Amino acid sequence: MAITKKQTNQKTSPRAADAAATTKSQSQKPNVEKESMPMGKVNYILMGVSLLLIVIGFVLMSGSSNEGATFNYDVFNSTRIVVAPFITFVGFLCMIPAILYKGKKDEDTITGDAKDEAPTSNIIVNSK
Repeated sequence: MAITKKQTNQKTSPRAADAAATTKSQSQKPNVEKESMPMGKVNYILMGVSLLLIVIGFVLMSGSSNEGATFNYDVFNSTRIVVAPFITFVGFLCMIPAILYKGKKDEDTITGDAKDEAPTSNIIVNSK
């Protein structure tokens, strides 16, 4: 005699069925609290742009060198000795704010209702 699924549910008590359902749902959805990321999406975008500037600067600095008896005047090209180091330096400088930038939090933003209210101030008027 085979017991079907419908028959097994009828034999178990409602509490046992709830406990089994709870255990099943807990095993599927682990209780993991959402951890806050140390940096947001904007930080990674800014760091990517900074890294791109650094790479562009190093690529502009690269080139052929002096080989043998011939002198290569391209070594003293203004792009290689002025522009490329400047772009690389700007890339390194932009990396600092990219790492330190903190975005606006939800509590700091003004909702639509708060914008319509008149701002309150603590101005004391001396009247005579």
